[in-house]
Amino acid sequence: MEAKEKIIKEAKRIEEDSLYSSKGHFYAAQFWTNLHLWIGVPATILAAVAGASALSQFDNHQIIAGVLAILVAALSAVSTFINPNENAAIHHNAGNRYNSLKNRARIFSEIDVDVESDEDLLVKLRTLSAERDELNEKSPQIPKWAFRKARQGIEDGEAQYKVD
Repeated sequence: MEAKEKIIKEAKRIEEDSLYSSKGHFYAAQFWTNLHLWIGVPATILAAVAGASALSQFDNHQIIAGVLAILVAALSAVSTFINPNENAAIHHNAGNRYNSLKNRARIFSEIDVDVESDEDLLVKLRTLSAERDELNEKSPQIPKWAFRKARQGIEDGEAQYKVD
């Protein structure tokens, strides 16, 4: 096997790794965004109901207001502790960085290999590989369910371009 063929194969591996990682991070980001809403919206509604109940004139309004206030406090504490909004942003940013790497690896293996010397290609390949390694090191771990969902989506053709 020639050097250029080996370079192309390794670039394709980087592209594939990046595809799975980007989709996995995007699924994880979607989960955290939804969780943020699932916690935040009920907390907001319960806070409003608790406030209205505390001001109402019917019997047991203090008990209802107290129970609702406890629920709001619990939801707020959970939201603060797990910080779904920040987790969503971290996974979304990681997904974007992997997607960028995937695109550059694809262009490298499809176009650059035909116009550059083997030495220049090897330098670029090492740069792409180092970037992948850095992303793997600095990005949060993709939850197993998100990776499985990404893999299924890719196998179902979600990541294919019409031109291909």
